[in-house]
Amino acid sequence: MRDPLSLLLTAWAASAALMVLLWLIDRRIRNASIADVGWCYGLTLVVWWYAGSVAGEPARRLLVALMISLYALRLGTHVFVDRVWRKQEDGRYRALRHHWSAHESSRMFWYFQLQAAALAMFSLPPLIVMQNPHPPFHFWDLIGFFWWTIAVTGEAVADWQLAAFRSKPWNTGRVCRIGLWRYSRHPNYFFEWLHWWSYVWMSLGIPTGGWGLTLIGPMVMGVALLKVTGIPWTEAQSMASRGEEYAEYRRTTNAFVPWFPRRL
Repeated sequence: MRDPLSLLLTAWAASAALMVLLWLIDRRIRNASIADVGWCYGLTLVVWWYAGSVAGEPARRLLVALMISLYALRLGTHVFVDRVWRKQEDGRYRALRHHWSAHESSRMFWYFQLQAAALAMFSLPPLIVMQNPHPPFHFWDLIGFFWWTIAVTGEAVADWQLAAFRSKPWNTGRVCRIGLWRYSRHPNYFFEWLHWWSYVWMSLGIPTGGWGLTLIGPMVMGVALLKVTGIPWTEAQSMASRGEEYAEYRRTTNAFVPWFPRRL
C-alpha cells in the first residue's frame, strides 16, 4: 500500500495535467465550464485510484468510492449538459474574461490550475475515511451514508427542478420559485455543502484520529459558495438579467439554508 501523502501529491500532479488539457480545449471552444466537468470526473478517477492503493477496510473503501462517484458523475454530467454541450458560456465566466481582458488566456490557465489544486484538496476527506481499518459498518459510517443520501438527492432534485423550469419557453427571464427553490435561492449550493459533511461523520469512527482534516470539505466549500464563486457571482448575474423580480425574491427567500418564505 502506498503512503497517503504521496498519493495526494500524485493526484495533484495528475489533476494539473488534466487541467492543462482542458485549458487547451477551452481555448478552442471558449467555455470554461469544461473545467467544472473535468473537476467532477477527475475526482471520481482519483478516488477510485485511492481505493485500490491505501490500507483500510476494503468494503468501506468501496463504499466511499461509490459515494464520491455517484455524487461527482451526476454533477459533472449535469454541468456538461446544462452549461457545455451546445451551450453559450456561463455568464460568470464571460464576465471574468471581460475583466481580465488582455490577460484572459494566462489568467484562465491559472484558474484551471486552481481547479486542479481544489480537486486534490477535496479528495483528502474520502482518502482519510478509506484508511479506517475497523470492520464496517459502524454507527458513524451509517450516519455519514444517511447524510450523503439526503444531500446528494437534494442537490439532484434542485438541479432537476431548475432545469425543468428553464426548459419551458414561457419561463424565460423569470425567477424559479418551484419546489426547493421556494425555500432557498440556492438549494443546490446548500445540498452541495451538506454533502461534504458526510465524510466528516464517517471519519469520527477512525481510531487513529485525523477527522479534523475532513473539515476541509465543508469549510472550503462553504467559503467558496457563500463568499467567492457561488452565491456572489450567481446573484449578480441574476440581478442583471431578472431585475426587480429577483430583488423581490431576495427580500422574501433565504439565500442558502431552506426555510419558509417571508411575507412582505
